[in-house]
Amino acid sequence: MNSLDPRVTRLPQVGEVKPKKMLDQLGTFEVFVQAKDGKAFQHEGCVHAANLEMAYVLAKETFTRRFTCVSIYVVDTRDVFASITTEGNQSTYELIEQEPSSLPKKQFEIYQLAKRGKQHVNAGVVEAGSPAEALWIAKDLYGAGKIIYNVWAIEKNKIRFTADTEKDLWLTLPEKKFRDASDYKGGDKLKEFLERQKS
Repeated sequence: MNSLDPRVTRLPQVGEVKPKKMLDQLGTFEVFVQAKDGKAFQHEGCVHAANLEMAYVLAKETFTRRFTCVSIYVVDTRDVFASITTEGNQSTYELIEQEPSSLPKKQFEIYQLAKRGKQHVNAGVVEAGSPAEALWIAKDLYGAGKIIYNVWAIEKNKIRFTADTEKDLWLTLPEKKFRDASDYKGGDKLKEFLERQKS
């Protein structure tokens, strides 16, 4: 029986091994969320998608259904330029060397990892000719006196931002209280149950 499900059709028949086709898997896209106006964007995770627009839709469904936010954006993982990750008391900025570029200047979003196990948080925007130069500029602007374990530079024009006309995507969420665990008053019900068990 023929299946339209690619998870089935790409499986080899018994005793046969077929090479995978080019672009058999979807690409990964990094997702960034802004919880409130004025608050910095932070990295939330990634989604697998065929293109940037699909990634944006999947990111909204995956990362913003359970909590309110005001904006998200996505970027192809291949467009994230990352520094070396350091350990202990060494800042990654100590390892970034001067890399001037003669290329035309572009804007780069800079993300910093200030605590291991947490998310990269937006530090600001720099203008540079290359991602490596952007990290070097960020070192002076955002790295002084801090231990930063990892830094990302992302070219701004490769990011799929939430447009102002799309901001109403989240207007309905605050009214959907049934999604909040606190509304089920689970703690109160457990307390009542334990009281009944004692008597």
